[in-house]
Amino acid sequence: MIKHYAVIPARYASSRFPGKPLALLAGKPILRHVYERVLASELFDEVIIATDDLRISSVAQDFGATVVLTSEDLPSGTDRIAAVAEVLEPDSIILNVQGDEPLIERAALQTLLAAFDDIDVKMASLMTPITDIKEFANPNIVKVVTDVQGDAMYFSRSLIPFDRDEEAPRVYYRHIGVYGFRHNALMQFVKFPLGEYEQIEKLEQLRALENGLKIRMCKTDYQGFGIDTPQDLAKLSPLMI
Repeated sequence: MIKHYAVIPARYASSRFPGKPLALLAGKPILRHVYERVLASELFDEVIIATDDLRISSVAQDFGATVVLTSEDLPSGTDRIAAVAEVLEPDSIILNVQGDEPLIERAALQTLLAAFDDIDVKMASLMTPITDIKEFANPNIVKVVTDVQGDAMYFSRSLIPFDRDEEAPRVYYRHIGVYGFRHNALMQFVKFPLGEYEQIEKLEQLRALENGLKIRMCKTDYQGFGIDTPQDLAKLSPLMI
């Protein structure tokens, strides 16, 4: 039986929002909201928080989470996930659920796990239709285009594809940054060198595409609400009452 794990990376040092995982949202740390929602989905054999910070570790253990302390030198959340995965089963499926997604939904996680029913899928992620035209020009909204198999062709902070003649009715998709990996693909990904386009766009997922690792994109109605700044937290707080 293939085991399914959810790993939630959390770090204290954030340039835009230091201490973000421990910031309170409706009386609970943001990280706790994420952990409890993922745990309540009952989709995983284990839910693990991966952090390099003792403050986060202490709080997470207090609310009952399984915590793995990782090195402070790891460059990204994905590297933190891989550090945890070193002791997990080599044929497992591992989901990277961002620690700043307090509204994460069971249906979205289930959709992502279902992608691995296809034995050819090694890495997968989520996308949702862009319904607000103002998001077209917003570089913080990452767009994605796919091939006929549903695999990502490119991710960009720009609007893609560009409709030259403004005649083609189409749906544009926004990337939701929750990832699934087969264990071996995750360990392969973190060994890839930084990609040229990854460094230009500042999008880690482009490293996979630049090195030939396909990403199956799964459509979801989940819109996501990643908290990147204190302003984001202020916007979400009234909705949690």
